[in-house]
Amino acid sequence: GPAPAPGEHFGPGTIVLITPDDAVRQAAENIAFANGMAVTLDNKTLIVAESHANRLTAFDIAADGSLANRRVWADLDGYPDGICLDAEGAIWYADVPNKHCVRVREGGEVLQTITVDRGCFACMLGGSDRKTLFILAAEWRGFEHMIGDARTGQVLSIEAPAPGVGWP
Repeated sequence: GPAPAPGEHFGPGTIVLITPDDAVRQAAENIAFANGMAVTLDNKTLIVAESHANRLTAFDIAADGSLANRRVWADLDGYPDGICLDAEGAIWYADVPNKHCVRVREGGEVLQTITVDRGCFACMLGGSDRKTLFILAAEWRGFEHMIGDARTGQVLSIEAPAPGVGWP
């Protein structure tokens, strides 16, 4: 199932690389509940949201897709879920329990916070000029209630200070 049994915890996660010839290999381990991932415009850096470690972690991407030079990109006062990059080098991260999206610089300086009335699960810069921040939000009732009939999801949008770059 999607959640651990009552009283148990999620174990450390891994990042795997799937090559064009369908080979699969582990690229990183001991990831504390990986959620959002983004690759910089130059394809040289992978940034991963580690929700249970309250941080964004960066890796250098080698030509063969392997990851090296693991480092903390930003320690956060929150639980990063979905993330996206902007043209000023900042990252937006969605935060479910804190019901907001936050724009941070490398090192953790908070540039902007957008608070909503429900959990923020993902965010992406899009629109014709990639300057619209789209936020996927829904009420969060815990892992034990992930499957249900509640229809609380919303897509919210707000103008952002810088356009999106990189992937996704």
